[in-house]
Amino acid sequence: MISKRLFLLLNLLLAPAMLQAQNQPQSQEQVINGIAAVVNGDVVTFSQVRELVVAQEKSAAEIYHGDDLQQKIKMMRQQAVKDLIDRTLILQEFKKKEFTIPEYIIDDSVQKIIREDFGGDRTAFVRTLQAQGFTMARFRQVQKDKIIVQAMRQAKTSDNIIVSPVKIREYYEKNSAAYTTPEQVKLRMIVLQQGSGSGDASSDASMNKKQMADEIREKLAGGAEFDRLAQMYSDDSTKESGGDWGWIERKTLNDELAKVAFSLKKGQISPVIALDNSYYILMVEDKKAATTKPLSQMQTEIVNSLVQQEKLKAQEHWLQGLRDKAYIKTY
Repeated sequence: MISKRLFLLLNLLLAPAMLQAQNQPQSQEQVINGIAAVVNGDVVTFSQVRELVVAQEKSAAEIYHGDDLQQKIKMMRQQAVKDLIDRTLILQEFKKKEFTIPEYIIDDSVQKIIREDFGGDRTAFVRTLQAQGFTMARFRQVQKDKIIVQAMRQAKTSDNIIVSPVKIREYYEKNSAAYTTPEQVKLRMIVLQQGSGSGDASSDASMNKKQMADEIREKLAGGAEFDRLAQMYSDDSTKESGGDWGWIERKTLNDELAKVAFSLKKGQISPVIALDNSYYILMVEDKKAATTKPLSQMQTEIVNSLVQQEKLKAQEHWLQGLRDKAYIKTY
């Protein structure tokens, strides 16, 4: 049986992009096939564009609809055209430089896919290719092009990039929020919600709930167990667990409730809080202060990130040079 992961892989790399009408809305102007771009005489076709984005468009169709879906698909295809132009430029540069790639590298790439995605079953792999309408020769060419593009990109980056301590410190300070765990409280809560009646009945229900909240608060002050009273009286969804909200951050709560909750000391119970149509009683069982991982702990991760950024900049600079010298026309 073909794994979902492999199916997506084949669609992304190989499959002729034929989507069912319900999964791939298309504009009336779209041509079934034709020229999407010309790069120094080489053609990028619409079928290549659809081939590149077929899986993304299927996913988008599950989330977006109507004009939003059309706009999303348009953006995906525009990006795909750009990526295919860059890919074509790289392959042209590889050919211009008269570089070669040993066949055993392609063999190893194919064998890795057979081994990892088909459990080593070459027959199942070939059947899958045939079901997708591809020959082994076509698959090998796709893999070869992919390897060439990766190798050419990597060749334009240095493995000896040195990141200065100043840049490391600046990156750490700029992104400190990513290394910080916000303060938290372990919270229990009793919630009494005002009745939904109207007129005097509503006023009476509101008064009764307020009185009930005050009585519960008095019982808690007298030593009653918070979880037991929550199970008996709370209208909150955590009633069965004794009003237990677990460990939470400020953003979990309404601003007013958060202000109260995070001002309480460990083991302290709040006064009755009237908010909207409800009455709240909070208890903080424990607290954790905000913690930020030190630079020494994050340095390796930061260096790797900065090195990757420098490599991407070098690749983009090289690609821009290829674009500037090329004849490129999009349609």
